[in-house]
Amino acid sequence: MERSANCLAKLDRMNKALRHQEPDRVPISDFFWGSFLKRWREELGLAPETDIYRYYDLDWLVTTPNMDPHIKPFEVLKEAPEEIVVRTGFEAVLQKKYDLPMPAFLRFETDTIEKMDAFQFDDPWDERRFFTSGDNQIAGVGDGFARNSPPWVETVKSRHADIPVYGSVCEGHEMLWRIIGTENVMLWIGEYPDQIQRFVGRINEFALELAKAQIRAAAGMLDGMVIWGDVAYKRGMFFSPAYWRRVFKPGVKAIVELCHANNLPVIYHGCGNVARILDDFAEMGVDAYNPLEAKAGLDVVDLRRRLGHRLGFCGNMDVMVWSDASKEELKRVVLTKLNAAKGGGYIFQSDHSVPGSVPAENYGYVVKLVREYGKYPLQLGEYDLPDIN
Repeated sequence: MERSANCLAKLDRMNKALRHQEPDRVPISDFFWGSFLKRWREELGLAPETDIYRYYDLDWLVTTPNMDPHIKPFEVLKEAPEEIVVRTGFEAVLQKKYDLPMPAFLRFETDTIEKMDAFQFDDPWDERRFFTSGDNQIAGVGDGFARNSPPWVETVKSRHADIPVYGSVCEGHEMLWRIIGTENVMLWIGEYPDQIQRFVGRINEFALELAKAQIRAAAGMLDGMVIWGDVAYKRGMFFSPAYWRRVFKPGVKAIVELCHANNLPVIYHGCGNVARILDDFAEMGVDAYNPLEAKAGLDVVDLRRRLGHRLGFCGNMDVMVWSDASKEELKRVVLTKLNAAKGGGYIFQSDHSVPGSVPAENYGYVVKLVREYGKYPLQLGEYDLPDIN
């Protein structure tokens, strides 16, 4: 499929930024909550199907194939006008109340160490993950609810000509907690450390093969890969850096090496304050870290000072500021963040995803600011920080 000149310009912009070179301007894109998209369309008087990536001509997007350990339709346990309860291919029971932004995890069928030891994964190369429609937890149960998600490859094809498209895969901890639950992760690491490590080893193998199969299925249409992996909360990590390095890091490193061998840059998405292991992501060759939550105490300008150009960054625009700040304050924050883009290595995005509290006018204004002041060479005026380069 032939790509448009505009798409190729976006791809060049993204790739140069991730190689710590200065492209024509700082790339910008985002992840969007359904509540924001609804508000955005209503406030701008747009048709319900209006696509925000095309409307603002954003620079990249991410797609998710079926990563469920067990490929199967959702089992509906309860259905009412206001909610639905389903068991998914992670063997997790989720309650989705339609008026709330995210689902509740009610229970996990893998609730004993014996069940975890016996847990088996469906073939990561199964073509249903990529080429057929069907239910899957990550795509179907989130801030919205959807059955029978379209074939992943068709989604990639539909966007390939217009915008750089990234695939995605979950790393060890992201997959682990979805199978046994966060409480059991924390408890069993202490009670059964060897068994957890062995199970995470099996997850790492599954994730690596899933990434290989995804790259093969895309047949050259992917421009990069996102690794999903929350290992921290607001104040720090869920477990010690030493434990993460021993158990989870090898799986991430293997995926990064696979992607780079296929000329695909890697953006790692991990929430919370991961300051203690950012050097590890630089050492592994991760091209950019996302989302750099401001609410977790991370600041991209400080991180650029600390890490230089050993690691790229993607995110860190505080959505709480985005929600209610004046235009003057938005300009101050945006232009200050753009200091981290000196020399490349920065993609402008929110510090997680854009929620429904953000007015359409504010989002559009931020895009305008990045387009105007994010042109190279950067001219940030009174917000220029001379100690960043």
